[in-house]
Amino acid sequence: MAFSSQTWLLTGAGYFLGSIPFGLILAKLFGGRDVREHGSGNIGATNVSRVAGPMAGVMTLLLDAGKGTAAVWLAGRFSGHGATPMMLAGLAVLMGHCFPVWLRFRGGKGVATGLGVFAALSPLAALAGAVLFVIVFVSWRYVSLASLAGTAAMPLLIYFLWAPGHAPPLTVVLGTLLAAALIFYKHRGNLQRLREGAEPRYPLGHSKERDA
Repeated sequence: MAFSSQTWLLTGAGYFLGSIPFGLILAKLFGGRDVREHGSGNIGATNVSRVAGPMAGVMTLLLDAGKGTAAVWLAGRFSGHGATPMMLAGLAVLMGHCFPVWLRFRGGKGVATGLGVFAALSPLAALAGAVLFVIVFVSWRYVSLASLAGTAAMPLLIYFLWAPGHAPPLTVVLGTLLAAALIFYKHRGNLQRLREGAEPRYPLGHSKERDA
């Protein structure tokens, strides 16, 4: 399948947008510390909130999700809402977040950014995934387990909730599977700890436990 130069430009823009390390920036602004050197070392919202406070964590969550939505929205805006350019931009922003060029390709785990991507592609599917996350998290208090549950469900949610009576294009189906696989890969350490019963539950108070 040949892609236009515009599609490649939108995909590249998505990657560089995803590479913006909001968690690292906010942790330094709020706490003056490098989030990579504290807690789990992850630049995601959970570790940022632990290192620099809840406000920094919430802002990281919103900005990480926002860049996922923005990349897909921009691709849709300039491609006439083509599903393939939008999905490619979504994959690119997710890759940028997980493997940012500015941080020697050591980035976050992609959950918030992935949620932003799918919120732009299929708001109903993203909402259903978020509800599943909350249910699993409230039941077991494992951020990683809740994240992986929502991620695992997303391919099916996208397929059935894409549009009433219509399945998504093949590029969206395959792209969603690739996005889920990437997020699972980034959580491989969490999966190992879950299997061993060593994964810490999310603390109700201050803790130095690992995040998702």
